[in-house]
Amino acid sequence: MKKIIGLLIMIFAVTSCTTEDLLVPAPTEVTEKLQIVGNVGIKVETPFVKQEVAMNVKAVTAGKYLVKILNIANKSVSKEEVTLNAGNNLLKIYTNALPSSAYRIGLFDLEGNLLGIADFNKL
Repeated sequence: MKKIIGLLIMIFAVTSCTTEDLLVPAPTEVTEKLQIVGNVGIKVETPFVKQEVAMNVKAVTAGKYLVKILNIANKSVSKEEVTLNAGNNLLKIYTNALPSSAYRIGLFDLEGNLLGIADFNKL
């Protein structure tokens, strides 16, 4: 009896340790509002936002980039490092914590070079 229970425990342990395939989200179609003509850049869906802003970030090569939100004085109020794929990347930025004002979203490489910029107004 002990051998059977031990065998069942070993079989359960081996089968539970197998890796499962990760679910990869289906590529989302980029709408006409978010199309970027060039090879690299950033474009917001609408210039007037309340809670969140949808945007398309386009990169030539996959890798890590910085997305910064800048205020009217061109001071960074938020910065986040994102990992992008080559081509179109659909992202959302939540703006609840920002006071009502005009802002710019900038795409930068890790060396600080500006790759694209877009404007939006928080209502």
